[in-house]
Amino acid sequence: MAEITNIRQGKNYTVGETGNLDALDAKLFLGQALGFTGMEVSLNRFRPGQEVPFVHQHRQHEEMYLFIKGHGQFQVDNETFEVKPGTVVRVLPEAKRAWRNNSSEDLYCIVIQANVGSLTDNDGIINDDPLTWPS
Repeated sequence: MAEITNIRQGKNYTVGETGNLDALDAKLFLGQALGFTGMEVSLNRFRPGQEVPFVHQHRQHEEMYLFIKGHGQFQVDNETFEVKPGTVVRVLPEAKRAWRNNSSEDLYCIVIQANVGSLTDNDGIINDDPLTWPS
């Protein structure tokens, strides 16, 4: 079973290791272990024939699904479409959703949840600090 290990923290960062995703049982939430305060991220593995056993919605969170390996189907508001490596799906909170692996190989995706409408423009700041890398 995959879990977050080797957690290292600095004043402004947290690093963890999940190991090989083939050890992932079904879902691994990263938020609590890494201390997220504005989003949730999960790593997901669905074995052949496995599916989300219910349709669900969210109160405040929009979600982004990034499929990284395998093939399956995703359903939003009764519309079904195929997903494969590189498919990215954005779903608003009120949308009804589910997904499944209808293939013969494992299906992996990363899901990111954040409060809808919470992003601001021009949040990035380029610093004048010199960039140096260790040899």
